[in-house]
Amino acid sequence: MSGVRAHPNRATAVRGPVLWRRLRPALVVLLAALAVGVPLWLVLATSAKPQGEAVRPNLTLPHRWQPGRNYHDAFDQGHMVHGFVNSLLVVLPSVLLVLVLGAGAAWVFARRGGRLVAAAYAVTISGLLLPPAVITIVLELRQLGLAGTRPGMVALYTGMYLSTSVFFMTGFIRTIPLELEEAARIDGARPLRIFLTIILPLLRPVIATATIMVMLYAWSDIFYAFFVLGGGSRATLPLNLYQVATAQLYLNNWHLIFAYVVAMSLPMAAVFLVAQRRIVSGITSGAVK
Repeated sequence: MSGVRAHPNRATAVRGPVLWRRLRPALVVLLAALAVGVPLWLVLATSAKPQGEAVRPNLTLPHRWQPGRNYHDAFDQGHMVHGFVNSLLVVLPSVLLVLVLGAGAAWVFARRGGRLVAAAYAVTISGLLLPPAVITIVLELRQLGLAGTRPGMVALYTGMYLSTSVFFMTGFIRTIPLELEEAARIDGARPLRIFLTIILPLLRPVIATATIMVMLYAWSDIFYAFFVLGGGSRATLPLNLYQVATAQLYLNNWHLIFAYVVAMSLPMAAVFLVAQRRIVSGITSGAVK
């Protein structure tokens, strides 16, 4: 009899974990929808409202839709085309330098041994944990004559995100069989040719991941751009939005501010949606293996 009575308890104990495993994905999706969907809907809904309805942003639907006029005014009054060009002139060279320098340094760290190389690698990836000292950076750029210039902004972004690139690429290169490089050396290939013909093609998943991550961070940055560029004709999109809003051009015009935010985010949102699989595969390849 005692054995028969134990069966319901066992069934309940088994049913509990099974039920939790089924509900857990739904709970995660619900929390993600609340954390991301509510702010996103607030921005989208407000960007389509007239000024009278958008004075106090809320989640209600617009009584009168006017997204076309709002986005046109945001482009025209916010000088968005000029800010878009400035952002490209800063972000694209930064990404290129991060990839080239990161891939070269990662190859050395992955293939060379010794305490000196290990110490250099530890110092390089320390940028993942240590935040940049803004005041020191600005003073150094002034000493070099790069403050308020695009090359100074490119140098800052390159230094900030190089550690991330080196970290992922080093982990990935260590999984590449060394025999591939040894066979190329036997055939007479020099290090530069080995790097260009063997290492870089195999690094494509991590390169895609590093490219998208750096672009997302640098495209939306306003903090460092404010201290280095300071505005003016070289202002990027986020910095341009900040300056326009603080100049009271959009005083209480939340519909135009949110329209600017949506338009500014569209290029990076499209890039992320297209390449999200590469992001996941590159992160797991470089950090887990």
